[in-house]
Amino acid sequence: MNTSIGVPFCATLQQAIKDRFHFVDEDFAGNRRLFLDNAGGSFRLKAALERATLVDAIPDCSERTHEVARHLQQIEAQGAADARLIFNADGGSIFASHTASGAMFDVIRAVAENVAGTNVVTTVLEHPSSFDAVSCYAAKTGKQMRVAASNPATGGVDVDALVELVDRDTCFLSVMYASNISGAKLDIESIVQRSREVKPDLFIIVDAVQHAPHGVIDVRRTRVDAMNVAPYKFYGCRGSGITWLSDRMARLAHHKLAAKGETVWDLGSPAPAQFAVVTAIVDYVCWLGERFVRSDDRRELFVEGMRRIELHERALLARLLDGNRDVPGLRAIEGVTVHLDYRDLSKRDMVVAMSIDRLTPADAVREYEKRGVIVYERVQDSLYSRRMLDSFGLSGAIRVSPLHCHSFDDIDRFLRVTTELASR
Repeated sequence: MNTSIGVPFCATLQQAIKDRFHFVDEDFAGNRRLFLDNAGGSFRLKAALERATLVDAIPDCSERTHEVARHLQQIEAQGAADARLIFNADGGSIFASHTASGAMFDVIRAVAENVAGTNVVTTVLEHPSSFDAVSCYAAKTGKQMRVAASNPATGGVDVDALVELVDRDTCFLSVMYASNISGAKLDIESIVQRSREVKPDLFIIVDAVQHAPHGVIDVRRTRVDAMNVAPYKFYGCRGSGITWLSDRMARLAHHKLAAKGETVWDLGSPAPAQFAVVTAIVDYVCWLGERFVRSDDRRELFVEGMRRIELHERALLARLLDGNRDVPGLRAIEGVTVHLDYRDLSKRDMVVAMSIDRLTPADAVREYEKRGVIVYERVQDSLYSRRMLDSFGLSGAIRVSPLHCHSFDDIDRFLRVTTELASR
């Protein structure tokens, strides 16, 4: 099995996967559509929306003692257990928030205000929810903000570039798992190991929102203090963020109700539907894992499901870049440039930044839409893009982000449309 270029799902399984999601081949109005903007919000599992709707329709408060309340408590407990399963966490706390971005501000505030240090470290590629939070609380607490540069050759951040900014006076390190422009995965294990060689008790916060739908995450291996995911980018629903906090992170002073335990970060009444969605996501990935291994261990099935997702998406990425005998890949289409095109596909998630010579990114996005293809432009005037683009020396790019729901036929359709747009 040549995993360097991925392993695609068989046609039967591919169709079974598509059948479990809404609007993979058509939009809500029934129009044929190829949706390649999953980095902005992924396809939704039918089961996730069904469970969220059913559970959210129940008027009962789970903080009661009657039968329906106990049912909701069971949903919350299972969802929290499944969140731990996603992170592979056996301690610490699960923090369910309205958004993953809001949770990131809360986490960074708690560390900046309560942990000694004269500086904080992050990278230029961070999402604004973490970069701006670091900037905000570094300023409020009088700490120097150190920013690691990107590597335009890999699309990521080198371990050396990040670790050299850490010293004994560093309060915390905040880093993303993978770039949402280049798809480059950062070597979190090496970053953690080498940073803690400099400062053994360093607090480390990881934004896994972009990476979590594409590969395995494991806080037992990475030994970080906080990591977040966003269900709406992980086949689930909007209006929810799920964060894992280490024991020492959870005990830092934070906004909380006085009557709650010291490691509880949730404010207000819980939303059981949030937890039902997490369970639906884990159920689905385990269902996929069961197609390949036999096990009674839910984490083992989940890991295998995520591994197969990663391998299928790597096969899609290889097809997107190199095409086949019938359809040229992006690397071979005249008038098309693939930016940040690192050759080792195992170091990349399923995101491609590209451009078409004769079209601006914004114009290209509109032309794609006319042909039933949805992609997204990353341009300088976007608050979500400028800092990252500047670091790569790019004025703009078209971001293409398929999901494992897609097939080779979908990729070939996109390549034919791209060939047409590049040659007009």
